[in-house]
Amino acid sequence: MDSTMMEETHPDASGQDFWQSHSLKFLEMAFRTDKMETMAKPDGFGTKTGDCGDTVEIYLKLNDDRIESASYGLRGCLNTAACANTVIQMIEGKTIDEAWEVTPEAVAAYLETLPPDHFHCAELAVGALYLALADCREKQRSPWKKLYGTS
Repeated sequence: MDSTMMEETHPDASGQDFWQSHSLKFLEMAFRTDKMETMAKPDGFGTKTGDCGDTVEIYLKLNDDRIESASYGLRGCLNTAACANTVIQMIEGKTIDEAWEVTPEAVAAYLETLPPDHFHCAELAVGALYLALADCREKQRSPWKKLYGTS
C-alpha cells in the first residue's frame, strides 16, 4: 500500500472520519486484495494511467465468450482500488458484450460514497476494462497473438 493510501485513512480537513464517511460497499472494495494479481497469459489485458498518475491494469480469462475470471494490478489510491475491485466484481461471469455495458457511473453508484472529486478513478478503471475487452476481441480474431504475447 503506498503512502497516499495510508494518508486517506486519517480524518480529513473537516475532521470527518474516513471510516464513518464511506459505505460498507466502498470500504469492502477499497480494501479487498484477493483479485489483485498479475494473470499469466490472459485472454485480454488493458492498462490505463490517469492524469493523476494512478495506473490500473485489468486481466481477463475467458471460457468461450464468458469472463471466467478477472484480476487487476494497481498503482494508486484507495478510491482507484475500490473502483478496480468493483469493475472486477461486475464483470466476472458475464459475457464480453455484457461487460461492455459497465460504465463509470455504474461503478460510482455501486460504491455509494465515491467522492465526486475522485470520479476519474471510476473512469480510469472502466477505461482499463474497455482496453482489456478490446484486446480479447483482437485475440479472438487473431489467436496467434495470444501465443506470442502481442496485442
